[in-house]
Amino acid sequence: MRLLIIGAGFAGMYAALSAARLRDIQGVSPDDLGIALIAPAPTLVVRPRLYEPKPETLTAPLLDVLKAIDVDYVRGSAETVNTEAHTVQITTATGTTKTLSYDCLVVATGSRLFRPDIPGLAEHGFSVDSLDDAIALDKHLHGLADRPFTNGRDTVVVAGGGFTGIEAATELPARLRKILGKDSRARVIIVERNSAIAPDMGEGPRPVIMDALRKLGVETRLGAGVASLDKSGVTLSTGEHIETETVVWAAGIRAAPLTAQIPAERDKFGRLLVDRDLRVPGAAGIFATGDAARAACDDDGNYALMSCQHATRMGAFAGNNAAAELLGVPTRPYHQKAYVTCLDLGEAGALFTRGWERKVELVGDVAKKTKQEINTVWIYPPKPERAAALASADPERVTDL
Repeated sequence: MRLLIIGAGFAGMYAALSAARLRDIQGVSPDDLGIALIAPAPTLVVRPRLYEPKPETLTAPLLDVLKAIDVDYVRGSAETVNTEAHTVQITTATGTTKTLSYDCLVVATGSRLFRPDIPGLAEHGFSVDSLDDAIALDKHLHGLADRPFTNGRDTVVVAGGGFTGIEAATELPARLRKILGKDSRARVIIVERNSAIAPDMGEGPRPVIMDALRKLGVETRLGAGVASLDKSGVTLSTGEHIETETVVWAAGIRAAPLTAQIPAERDKFGRLLVDRDLRVPGAAGIFATGDAARAACDDDGNYALMSCQHATRMGAFAGNNAAAELLGVPTRPYHQKAYVTCLDLGEAGALFTRGWERKVELVGDVAKKTKQEINTVWIYPPKPERAAALASADPERVTDL
């Protein structure tokens, strides 16, 4: 029997760990149940941190962890899923194609930044969506110091006032001062289509966020969208033109395109609709997890968000359940009642909330300490020691906050 997992993000990593854990508990050898993870590189990109400086350092190796738990790594990009033949076609690092068969498949392909067809966005926009994108932005920011003080060189516009946009914007003043000098007139502006910043965070946390923006000197343009970009800057839907050489797009994400190949229902974000076991109804032997799946967290109408916090736990349940189906043992319905948010606010600290109503628990330096622990410890892979790695993937304990 063979279980394939597509994706080496948080969901894919925990799917591999959890499937191997159940195989070990059941006393089944890797020869009888092979588990393989497909990804372009055996590396976890620490995506929640890509708004920080030095993004090239924000990766963690996975190969030794996978070896320790007897999970095969297959280098390549999954291009085609044939649900009838139970095969996945990949493109290898050398450009050749290879076909792999599966008995069960876990789709953990993650998400991509949504880039609408706005004039000039593809040519002039930056992002912190992927490692390459974040490195390109960092290189561009460092290059500003060599440019003449014209065309809004010291101005950065962040398009999108959600979680990613706020974390990027609040980190930028310090980044710009370090690059351009402490006396530079760095200017950061958040453009948000909604009438309020952080539209999904609710009324409770918003005063904390707005206070942080004021402290940092971050400006906002609310009720406005980006209409076009060019070399001179960005034009808003209100008609305002802002001179800038740096526009960071942070306005929404969608499930990776591979989900469209699965003959099943999807939501408006392209996520596959799954049952409580994270199985894709109507697609035999296929489970979806992380940002590729729309899954109910509880019986109260709450659904998993496209976040690291949900991806890790969902991955653990998906891997466990895919292995359970092959081994003929009971599955475990996914559930995640505990929900917290920890929003980085740059030099203004951070904001920690608990529950779907986002009740504020910690702010400022105390919350910042928690954010730093999450970003540098909690979300990294376990050590490549078999017993500890397998123990870390108990679905009931992953991100149990």
